[in-house]
Amino acid sequence: MKQYTITVNGTAYDVCVEEAGSVASAPKAAPAPAPAAAAPVAAGAATVTAPMPGKVLSVNVKAGDAVKAGDVLLILEAMKMQNEIMAPQDGTIAEVRVSANQNVATGDVMIVM
Repeated sequence: MKQYTITVNGTAYDVCVEEAGSVASAPKAAPAPAPAAAAPVAAGAATVTAPMPGKVLSVNVKAGDAVKAGDVLLILEAMKMQNEIMAPQDGTIAEVRVSANQNVATGDVMIVM
């Protein structure tokens, strides 16, 4: 261990700094919990994923709704802009995995068709 005197805003502090190589006395970190696995998507199903991190402002569809390519499925707010997330193809909504006011990360599956 090395001892130093550090002055911050005119106040002197005596500090001891342990060298990086000596980890014997370092506290052990608790293991991080594993993230929850996303539900699998059925083979052949089309998915609509989040193109960027953001907050879902509104969801315009529900399971069972028929949609056409270009229909607005939901509104995603990212960087203070409202982005219309549209259906990539004609189809029927199989599952809606998000709700209003939910935060999403890039690549999160929001809708399964």
